[in-house]
Amino acid sequence: MDQNEARPALTTYEDLAGRWDHAMVRPDLADEDIAAGCEMAESYGVACVSVRPTDVELAARLLGGTRVAVGSVVSFPHGDATTAVKIYETRDLLRRGAKEIDMVINIGKLRSRQFQYIESELLQVSNACHESGALLKVILENAYLTEDLKVIALKICKRCEVDFVKTSTGFAPEGWTAADVTLMKRVLKDECRIKAAGGIDTVEAALEAYELGADRIGGTRTVKVLDEWRKTLAAAAVPVSESTSL
Repeated sequence: MDQNEARPALTTYEDLAGRWDHAMVRPDLADEDIAAGCEMAESYGVACVSVRPTDVELAARLLGGTRVAVGSVVSFPHGDATTAVKIYETRDLLRRGAKEIDMVINIGKLRSRQFQYIESELLQVSNACHESGALLKVILENAYLTEDLKVIALKICKRCEVDFVKTSTGFAPEGWTAADVTLMKRVLKDECRIKAAGGIDTVEAALEAYELGADRIGGTRTVKVLDEWRKTLAAAAVPVSESTSL
């Protein structure tokens, strides 16, 4: 697709819900919160739940047999674990039932321009995911990066065959921005997909991120956004699939 060509409009409930990752990574969440979030994720038909490492087995048990993928985070939220730890954590999470991994890039090494270190690390984690049939999403944490470092990191992600590149963890001073998604789309083209996250709490923001090139959208305001989306579709007289109606 030409970079200036408009993306197909989202016209059904599933078009947005099927691109949504529901995040449950706050440190204060109890088991009952995770269970409730998984139940909501299934009923709302989202693509994935992203949970803390200790919650993967619970989420995998609750969502087994559903269409909702279980994801988890590696070296979250700072990305400063050693490569060996990241690889071990990735493989451990995959063994416990995770099908999607959101790994934070080593921000300090990237800012130190240690690009060979970054590429070696990403390649090893990418291989570990793909050997298990899992997706790897690499989080750049754009708020801490200059534009040239973003571009370099994106090119490294392409070489390492990362599945998605993600804008942010939601724990940095700033989350996703339209400028970042536009830059990511320009550099990545269609070789890696984009996940926009961090501050997306309205339908308008979600649709803007999609239109700029994001294929996945992460957030915690899942119910609010998808309920707004239902109302938007209803107002436009677009039918909502009975299979996903509440």
